[in-house]
Amino acid sequence: MRKVWLTQGRIGLSLYDEIGQGYLREIDMENYIIDIIPTLTQISSCVQPSFQSFYVCTVVKKFFFFLDPLHTGRIRIRDILASGLLTELLELRDEETPKDSQEQNWFSMPSVLTVYGNYLNLDKDHNGMLSKQELAGYGSGTLTSVFLDRVFDECRTFDGEMDYKTFLDFVLALDNRHEPQSLHYLFRILDVQHKGYLTVQTLHYFFKGIQEQINAVNAEAVNFEDLKDEIFDMVKSKDPYKITLQDLINW
Repeated sequence: MRKVWLTQGRIGLSLYDEIGQGYLREIDMENYIIDIIPTLTQISSCVQPSFQSFYVCTVVKKFFFFLDPLHTGRIRIRDILASGLLTELLELRDEETPKDSQEQNWFSMPSVLTVYGNYLNLDKDHNGMLSKQELAGYGSGTLTSVFLDRVFDECRTFDGEMDYKTFLDFVLALDNRHEPQSLHYLFRILDVQHKGYLTVQTLHYFFKGIQEQINAVNAEAVNFEDLKDEIFDMVKSKDPYKITLQDLINW
């Protein structure tokens, strides 16, 4: 059944390739998702018209986060088919999928509602955007002010606030930290001086934010030199004084 779905998916995706070069733009992918929603049994019966645009946005963002890390604005159809993401999406046609599996599927309604619900809960002033102070409440609320400053320096914002699409990139990066695409996202934030590598000074810059939180809760102090040595020992970077993105990917 899944093989048939993928074959249908390949044909279906090709129909949305208006340029005819084997690529889909974001608008093409959005149109494809909108058109197949009625075939996704687990989605079609519960997605409300008013929520459909948010559902489509959440789905499309994962495809582009993982398949367009350089932000070219298009993804190859062959990459979509090879990634396994389309299979994950088309599994929502199966009515008998266990609830646990649904919750682990980014494209399922429970998963999308959780992400969107978190966004709404963080939006304290209900203006549809997240400020730096609002994003500070994400997860367990332990993100440091130094890290959040860098997120807002590097990510696309509107008058200093983050929209839902930018939030989705943020969530995908933190939830998939072992993936190369997430490492690329996070490295851009950590690389304060845009040198293409992290130094001891870089680590110390972010450690100061952690140290502030440690002091705020009167927890046991952490020695930076010990922490720094552990990080370099774990990463095993080629240069003993620098950590590159490739070092992290290889690790």
